[in-house]
Amino acid sequence: MARRYRYRRGGQKTFDTDIMHVLNLTPMMDILTVLVIFLLVTAVFMSITIMELSIPTGAGAAAAGRPNFNIEVIVRKTGLQISNGSAVQAAIPKKDGAYDIEQLSRMLVRLKEQYPEKQDATVLMEQSIEYDHLIQVMDAVRVADVRAEGSGEMKKIVLFPNISIGDAP
Repeated sequence: MARRYRYRRGGQKTFDTDIMHVLNLTPMMDILTVLVIFLLVTAVFMSITIMELSIPTGAGAAAAGRPNFNIEVIVRKTGLQISNGSAVQAAIPKKDGAYDIEQLSRMLVRLKEQYPEKQDATVLMEQSIEYDHLIQVMDAVRVADVRAEGSGEMKKIVLFPNISIGDAP
């Protein structure tokens, strides 16, 4: 605690003190304590959903002895296309400037009825398509809302939960 007293002319007294005496850290410690408690309390309510995606491979299905049938949904600027991996099976044009996600969902439900064991699909996108459109198409590929035959109420069915993404040819 180095204190040096200096006397000036006129009798005024000045002194230097350590830096610890000059800084009052109590208010900063109070703020940090409140911040830590706030972060610990709110961390419980936050959750992050992660969806695992894979990159499409060319020889995986044929090498395993399974039929070479791929479900590909291609997002183009003009509309959506459903392909089997080699040829376009259906084309869904834009409706009023927006992608017709409901029509895509109906077609994918029909494909799921034909191939109930199929779990994977590929979503391919052209360049400069908005990210929001990719998310909408991926949601339609994973899950569909279907009316129950007897009651008429809507229920969700899982279509193709294993989604691969890539660039459109």
